[in-house]
Amino acid sequence: MQEKFYLTTAIDYVNGKPHIGHAYEKILSDVIIRHKRQLTDKAYMLTGTDEHGVKIQKTAAAKGISPIELCDENFSGFEKAWKELEISYDQIIRTTDEKHKKTVKKIFKKLLENGDIYKHSYTGLYCAGCESFLNAKDLTQDGLCPDHLKKPEEITEENYFFKLTKYKDKIAEYIKSHPDFIKPSIRVNEILNQLENIEDISVSRTKSSVQWGIEVPNDDTQTIYVWIDALSNYITAIGYDSEEPSEQFKELWPADVHVIGKDIIKFHSIYWIAILMSLGLPLPKSIFAHGWITIDQSKMSKSLGNVIAPHDVLTAFNLEKPDAFRYYMASAALSGKDGNYSDEDFKEKVNADLANNIGNLLNRTLNMLVKYFDGELKSDFISDENSKAAILASNTKTQVIECFNRFEVAEAANLIVSFADNINKYVTDSAPWTLAKEGKMLECGRVLYNVLEAMRHIAIMIYPYCPNIAENILTQLNEKADFKYTNLYWGGLKNGKITEKDKIKPVFLRLDSEFATDKKKG
Repeated sequence: MQEKFYLTTAIDYVNGKPHIGHAYEKILSDVIIRHKRQLTDKAYMLTGTDEHGVKIQKTAAAKGISPIELCDENFSGFEKAWKELEISYDQIIRTTDEKHKKTVKKIFKKLLENGDIYKHSYTGLYCAGCESFLNAKDLTQDGLCPDHLKKPEEITEENYFFKLTKYKDKIAEYIKSHPDFIKPSIRVNEILNQLENIEDISVSRTKSSVQWGIEVPNDDTQTIYVWIDALSNYITAIGYDSEEPSEQFKELWPADVHVIGKDIIKFHSIYWIAILMSLGLPLPKSIFAHGWITIDQSKMSKSLGNVIAPHDVLTAFNLEKPDAFRYYMASAALSGKDGNYSDEDFKEKVNADLANNIGNLLNRTLNMLVKYFDGELKSDFISDENSKAAILASNTKTQVIECFNRFEVAEAANLIVSFADNINKYVTDSAPWTLAKEGKMLECGRVLYNVLEAMRHIAIMIYPYCPNIAENILTQLNEKADFKYTNLYWGGLKNGKITEKDKIKPVFLRLDSEFATDKKKG
């Protein structure tokens, strides 16, 4: 069993409602944490919402409601979406929580006492979308923010600044000496290049610009800016305190991975790391930057009208459980790459992998067990761990664990499906129906045992992606729903009567099947 594993997601800005991009990150994170829970009893997942800033202030004013009313309304939308997708977080933090606000003030004060915060008058180009000052060289040829395609506003303010440049060389040295720190590795040079031209960063805004936020200690003219406020959630949520950290903080910190989008990797691998260095805290073990999800090969945009809510996909396909959507999203992109969602591809992929490959393999094998052996697995059917199926299972398990250790979630899913492919081929090559016809019942029984034992392994390995389908598979195998990896040994499927004809049901109906269509009409 592994030691503790602490995973955090980026916290979602509650200026709008959850969409498929938010869902991608949370599903990715949930698949990772469910896998880690299969290996340790001390796996912990934190998610949350970012609820301060000028965008929320302006949106609330336009709606004629208070900022906290807007935050409450949109937070409930995120909470509901994650429940519907069965995101199994251990804690969800809001940056408007009193405990968080209190601790952020202490963090600001400690950074000030350490000599890393100073007051300075500054004129810069501010992008409200990024909530960040940009350098002119970072803009497009038309002078626009490259992410939001809007012209930044020139702002002159006297704010508090954090001495980011003080930690520049130390951060670069750390990144170079810890090759597993930034994943995927293609992002490392990007961060090192950004470090070359890094400047001190503003960590407050004047109250005249931003009222909605945490007040700077002992200065009621300033509001603490997003970086100290939002990024600190990873430690405030688990009980960090500059005077006496909680037992939970001592147990969980440092984070084993921050799962974030590639657009905010700079803030996590430079800004956040410098803040932690100033606080004298251990650094997170990994920062994993995933790619974006496009819709029909186009970037999501309100102006294009292609922003999709995860609930809409579940509704459109009449999915009572989120397994198919979870599986599709988690396998939509290789590690760190961009992925794409389309209704047609969704239908084709889940039908091929979940219904045809895995579901049909279980269904036809159980039916053969009923036909030839009245649903009973006899003790002499059990093969040893040197059988072809057993070796395939063992190799797949090892490779899946290795993929998850590198946060290669889609790659791990591909391995599991490939294992099912190989077992389907094993059935075809072994032809148990021919063995039965020839009266070779022992050989036939051993083939069926191998396939059903392989299905038990598939259920355990695919559980993080499809928890309901995985449980359904084990139920049909008359096995307890225990998904710990300690159960992944060959020969664990118990013998005896395991099924009857009327107990065999598809674990996943094809989205275009007659039954699924009838169910939708009903």
